[in-house]
This record gives sequence, C-alpha cells and structure tokens, in this order.
Amino acid sequence: MSDSIKHECGVGIIRLRKPLEYFQETYDTGLWGLNKLYLLMEKMRNRGQDGAGMACLKMNMKPGLPFHSRIRSVKPSPWTDVYHTVMTQLQDIRSQYPQEKYDSRFLKKHFPYAGEVYMGHLRYGTHGSNKLNACHPVVRTSNYINRNLALAGNFNLTNVDQLFQKLVELGQHPRHLTDTETMLERICHFLDNENDQLESKFRNDGFSNNEIVQLISNELDITAIMSRSAKLWDGGYVIGGVIGNGDAFVARDPSGIRPCYYYQNEEFAVAASERAAISTVFDLNPEEIFELAPGHVWLIKGATNEVSVTAFTPIQEKKSCSFERIYFSRGSDPEIYQERKALGHWVFDKVLEHLEHGLEQAVFSFIPNTAETSFLGMLEAAETHMNQLKAQKILQLKAPIDPDQLEEILALRPRSEKLVHKDVKMRTFIADDSSRDDLVSHVYDVTRGYIEPEKDTLVCIDDSIVRGTTLKKSILNILSKLEPYKILIVSSAPQIRYPDCYGIDMSKIHKLIAFQAAISLLEETGQTHIIEEVYQEIKAMEANRTMYYKNVVKAIYAPFTEDEVAAKITEILSPEHIPCKLEIIFQPLENLSKAIPDHLGDWYFSGDYPTPGGNRVVNQAFLNYYEGKNARAYQFGMV
Repeated sequence: MSDSIKHECGVGIIRLRKPLEYFQETYDTGLWGLNKLYLLMEKMRNRGQDGAGMACLKMNMKPGLPFHSRIRSVKPSPWTDVYHTVMTQLQDIRSQYPQEKYDSRFLKKHFPYAGEVYMGHLRYGTHGSNKLNACHPVVRTSNYINRNLALAGNFNLTNVDQLFQKLVELGQHPRHLTDTETMLERICHFLDNENDQLESKFRNDGFSNNEIVQLISNELDITAIMSRSAKLWDGGYVIGGVIGNGDAFVARDPSGIRPCYYYQNEEFAVAASERAAISTVFDLNPEEIFELAPGHVWLIKGATNEVSVTAFTPIQEKKSCSFERIYFSRGSDPEIYQERKALGHWVFDKVLEHLEHGLEQAVFSFIPNTAETSFLGMLEAAETHMNQLKAQKILQLKAPIDPDQLEEILALRPRSEKLVHKDVKMRTFIADDSSRDDLVSHVYDVTRGYIEPEKDTLVCIDDSIVRGTTLKKSILNILSKLEPYKILIVSSAPQIRYPDCYGIDMSKIHKLIAFQAAISLLEETGQTHIIEEVYQEIKAMEANRTMYYKNVVKAIYAPFTEDEVAAKITEILSPEHIPCKLEIIFQPLENLSKAIPDHLGDWYFSGDYPTPGGNRVVNQAFLNYYEGKNARAYQFGMV
C-alpha cells in the first residue's frame, strides 16, 4: 500500500507446561519462554510501532514474593526497548550473583521476568494518545491471587459509550472512556462475581481460607466469565488474558474479524495474531497450527495444565478481515502468499481491457515492495495469456515452418522489471508543505532504460489504494519520468469505499478517494439530491437511535459502475501536466471471494458490515463529512 495507514495490534501468549528446570535441562536455559516471546513479537512487529508491552506470571510463588511483572514502552522501536530493558535487569542480577546466574530456581525468585506465563503486545493507536498508559498489557492487581488480571488485545469496539454506561450502572466509576478500560473493568467485574460465588460456596462447605483460595483457582470458569463479559461487545477483537493463578486465555470475536492462531504440545502452549510468526519461531509446519474459531476461547488452566477450546458467545457468520490478508499480515504465511498471488491473477483480465497496444507492448512492475506477491500472480496470468497467443501464432504458420519465425514466436514473453525502489532512509520531516512535497517526490527511485519511450505501457500493481495521496504527489510523477505511452496503475484490492471501525485507522470517509470520486460524479451528473437524501435519512435514524439498522451510504455509489468510479479516481489523482496517459483500475469486487474464499470480511469494499456497530459507524462518518466535522466516526457519543 503506497498510502500510510495505521492498523490493528499484535498479541502473543506463551504458557509453559513444564517447570523452568525442565527448560534449563532440555534447552540449556530457564528463560526459554522469555526468549521465544521476544522472537514471537519480533516476527509480528509489522503489527505495531506506537508502543509495546510484556507481562510475566510466576506460578506457585510463596506469599511475600512478587508473582507478576509488567513492562511497557513507547520509545522508538518499543519492543526492542522492552526486551533490552529486561535483559539489562537480568545482567545486573547475574553480575551480583555470578555463581547463581544460570540457576532457574534462583532466577524465578529474583528475576522479575523468569516465569511460566508470558504475554506480549504491539500497539498501533487507531485513536487516543500514544502515551505509556495507552499501552497493553493493562492490569488489575489484588492481594487475592485469583482476582489479578493482565489483559492485552487486538481490538476496537464500536459501542464504548454504551459499555461505559453499563459499568456506571453496576456502581463503578471508570477513570477513562476507552474500549481498553471498559473491557478490562467489565471482565474484572465478572471475575470478581465468579470469585465471590465460589468463595461463598466453599465457605458454606466449611473450608479454610487457604483451602478456599486453591479451590477457587481450580474451579474458576473463564469461559463463563468471558461469556458474561462479551454479551454487549460490538466490534472485532482478540483478547488475551492472564489471571494470577496461572490461567491463560485468548478469546476471539463471534465473527472472527480479527485473527488468532494457536498451538500446543507437552512442553508449551502458544497463541498469537499471526500463524507465520508461530511457525517461524517454533519451527512448525503451518498445518500444525490451528486457527481459533470465531466466538471461542482458548484456555490453559493454571492448576491442571489442561488446554481447551470452547465457545463463549453465540457464533455469527465468519467475516474475518480480507484487508488483513491483502496487505497487513506477513506474506510468509503460505495461505496469505497464495491469496495475494490469486489477487494478481484475477485482476489480469481487467488489465487486458486497458492494454491498447497489446501485451507485447507492456512492461509489468510493482510498488511498493509489499505488492510483489500480487505482481507475481499477475505476471503468471500474463504468461498464461501469452502462451495462448503463441500457440495461436504457431498454428497459423504454414508448412514448412521457418525455424527463425518459430524461434521469434517462442521468444515472446511478458516483460517485467523492478522499476521503482523506495529509499527507506529518507525521512519526510520538513515542516513547510511545498518543501515536504518536494522531499516526498524523492522517496522513490526509478530504474531508467527499460521502457521504450512513448510506446510501452507501464503496468504497475499496488496492494490497494486508500487515499491516493502518495500516488498523486510522488509515484505518478516519478513513473512519468520513464516516458511511457501510458501508465496503468492496478490495485489488487477493490475500491475502498467505506470506513473501518474494527482496528484499522480508516474512519474518516471523506478521505477515501473512492468516496470523493462518487461525490464528484453525483455533482457532475446533477444527482446531488442523493447526498441530501442520505443525510436526511441518517439524521432521522440518529433521532430514532437506529443508526445501526442499515448502511445508508451505499446509496452514494449506487448510480455508478465500478469503472465509472475508477475513471473519476484517475481524474482526481492525475498530477498536473503529466506527460503521458494515465488509467487507474481496481480489482472487481466479485473477484475478491475467488482470491480469498475463506476470509469474507469485505466491508471496506462492499459496505456489508459484520456487526450493527459497523452500520452505525459508516452512517456517523457520513454525518461528519456532511456537517464538516473532521472527527473519527467511532468516537464516543454515537447513538
């Protein structure tokens, strides 16, 4: 994606199922779990650069000794900073006690991050501050071990205002109006209820206080706690939690919007936001790693080490995010790799429609580097088409066949080059707007000499086009210096028409280039009454508190075909005085399910949101646009 979009977060949990002494003997370190967590989160660092954090739990610690620790950072490269700080503490302890530095029992007692349960988090802030208190894990501490909770997640809830009010009705006084705090306090409320009910039961049975603590630890029903907590949640989420007794869990939203994978064996259990990270760090085949089903909680009991996967909420139609597959996740996952290649394959027919001089006069390339996989798929489709053309030409040859003529036909193949390179060392820190635009125009370098001036069509594929700002201000001007006959920009994703509210920072509809194009078309065709009608219908829904009922904004696009909107996008994004022809084309929406058949969450493109809160957000986004409010659509106070 040439546009810079902040998105999602990453969470990982490692639960050791053997004592630290086992890992010392088997892997020559009692800190095996800590080291694996570092690598696991490092392999998911694409999921968060605004902040990072880690929690560690030590099981079966004697009273008077710390049993849980947490560290967070918002410094540059925050996860690296977290691990560096932890390792510095370790070196200090080892320098003070050199004779004990590798003893796992000693480390568990004296080193805060030698434990059996680890949870890491990487943060991209979709809204709110990037201060330390916004980082996960968030914690609720208590002297009662079964009431301690550390929580981290990849989520965004659309109805925080409603959840906040419910907490107030329960008698609580939340300190902040955020989805993180409301989620933490709601889970803690039902965790306390569970503790209270079990304590009353065992006390009536005549058990002592110490016996009651252990019995509660054994019988805490995490599935029931999550079921009660999630009853009113609307949004996409993967929530990881660690309770003071050693219970560790991960819960996924009922539509499976946000991703989660897990694996376990006799030594350890692990869950994370990306399958590729688990596969790489633990040297596993991807088929060994399971996707956590929507609406299920993955749980490892502290008392028994037992692992279970159980439904905790009514399951909805699976709508896992396709946009994540297109761009955000690591492409080393074999399924994601194949899906991205398929996107390039399926868009090729659209490319052919726009090659005026045919395939032989086209040069294929890609920008940015993350589009390389879809480029390979597009190139394979071009090769297949070229082979068909060659076969036709060979069949048309008259006997006896001229060897030179046959060799000329067989030599035909699609032309492809890596023509655009991003200078990753460039920083656009100049404050003056005109100077910044000039600097941005030099972020990318081009390779000259491979385009036949004024004859070749340059076909350049991108993952997706959201706002188009970088295209207009930088990439198109750079590509035009190669002097092609035409530049054909290809988006492997369909047109992004609607905002997201489940974790990707695209909540302002007026910034989406497809929306701008549709509004322009309505104005040019004398259909501005549709804009007013949409506004009035949403205002009526706002008054009746029914904004969740349907996505009214679909009416903005209804009068136009995908090609008509694409043509207007081309017009809007064309730089002034560009010396060649330009066309921007998009993956047809109907192809998306062909390329990504198992992840059908396409609300960015279709407007079909998986939860009622999504409809509320898109309608609010339109109100903000119409009323001139430059605000996120999922900010609090929505109805």
